[in-house]
Amino acid sequence: MSGVGENQLISIVPDELKFLFELEKQSYCDLKVANKTENYVAFKVKTTSPKKYFVRPNTGVIQPWDSCIIRVTLQAQREYPPDMQCKDKFLLQSTLVPPHTDVDDLPQDTFTKDSGKTLTECKLKVSYISPSTTQRSSDSGATNADGNGSENISTIQRLKEERDAAVKQTQQLQHELELVKKRRNNSGNGLSLKLAALVGLIGIIIGFILKLTLASPT
Repeated sequence: MSGVGENQLISIVPDELKFLFELEKQSYCDLKVANKTENYVAFKVKTTSPKKYFVRPNTGVIQPWDSCIIRVTLQAQREYPPDMQCKDKFLLQSTLVPPHTDVDDLPQDTFTKDSGKTLTECKLKVSYISPSTTQRSSDSGATNADGNGSENISTIQRLKEERDAAVKQTQQLQHELELVKKRRNNSGNGLSLKLAALVGLIGIIIGFILKLTLASPT
């Protein structure tokens, strides 16, 4: 029997099953099982609490240097375990099989120690994670963020004030520009009227002179 998470034939990641434990809710943990040899390797997953867990696939064959994912599902529970401690354990057995062996072709005694085959085994522990633990982690992150909260608020307020001042200044400049345009238009109209009056006066004077010239005796 080999150590936790690894043996001569396969490697297992992670080496411990961790489940987020919530009442009346399922939770799952994925295991990656990799074949470390150039041979075909068959595996089987066993647990001390088969009614609590759903394992798929619980038996399989991995090709040389290949891997597969095993999903272990914790069924919905109606009560919390004492002190959130879990004594459940998993055992993953593996053995060499002939090339191109399919899982359906495995003999019933493949994982029986008395069959004469060499079995390697990995034991996996189980731990439960309380939702309150993850919540505390989130709250801790929020607390760290609040350390810069007041500074961020003051910076935002200053930027808003600068923006409002820029908008007000822009509006004032636009108003002054409109006044300049109106004054320029009014000045242009007055000049045109004066020029027209002057031309009209010159025309009257010329007409009067012509009239006097024509009316004088020869």
